[in-house]
Amino acid sequence: MREIDSALITDKIKDMCIAANRILPADVRERIAEKKAEETWGTAANILAQIEENYLTAERTGIPVCQDTGMACVFLEIGQDLHVNGSIEDAVNEGVRRGYTEGLLRKSVVRDPLRRVNTGDNTPAVIYYRLTEGDRLRITVAPKGFGSENMSRIKMLRPSDGEEGVKAFVVGAVEDAGPNPCPPIVVGVGIGGTFDRCATMAKEALTRPLSDENPDPYYAAMERELLERINALGIGPQGLGGRTTALAVKINTMPTHIAGLPVAVNINCHVTRHVTEVL
Repeated sequence: MREIDSALITDKIKDMCIAANRILPADVRERIAEKKAEETWGTAANILAQIEENYLTAERTGIPVCQDTGMACVFLEIGQDLHVNGSIEDAVNEGVRRGYTEGLLRKSVVRDPLRRVNTGDNTPAVIYYRLTEGDRLRITVAPKGFGSENMSRIKMLRPSDGEEGVKAFVVGAVEDAGPNPCPPIVVGVGIGGTFDRCATMAKEALTRPLSDENPDPYYAAMERELLERINALGIGPQGLGGRTTALAVKINTMPTHIAGLPVAVNINCHVTRHVTEVL
């Protein structure tokens, strides 16, 4: 049994919150550059160039890539042979508190969804736990802005709706979102499980590298087809038209009940922020 102190988690989360909001992942940068080169319409290419200038300025100056520094979503993969001295949840929230305060990041969390009083430190985080083999703790911090989060959708399809029903729902969700999630977007899709689990899978899909492919060739082909169909909508960067409505589509799946076909679409804007560290 390996032991670590919860203070180590706090320190790591603090640094990750700041880094995630200031530095866009390399895979996202590379995809934006690729799409800019592919754009044939000057306005769309110019917007992508401005997006590049924005994230380079953020890294150089230490200011956030986007003014909406998001709600802190924290994925924890905890090795079953690891013991944490202290409360993991308290450690994560203290890390978020310090990161958003010391990093001068906008605090966007309200304590109650209806009474709307700001917590003042961007806590609590939304924490997802998964128990794994080994003695390591894998942490992914993914700040989630709500311009894109608000455009996400979930639907309990009938099994008879099948593959085409799933595709139509995903493309329709993006079409309905239009310019609101600040395209070009990344589209996370969860298929299967239960009502709540498919939504979590869709959010987890947004933390996958843009360059990877689904390990199942069937779903890898579906990811490519959906990306092509979404980009054919012509919404384009910032909704002003062009070939680049989405940078990627990522699908996560799991088994489900014979009577159900849950599907969730979680949308991220071009500021697709995520940082992963292993303790």
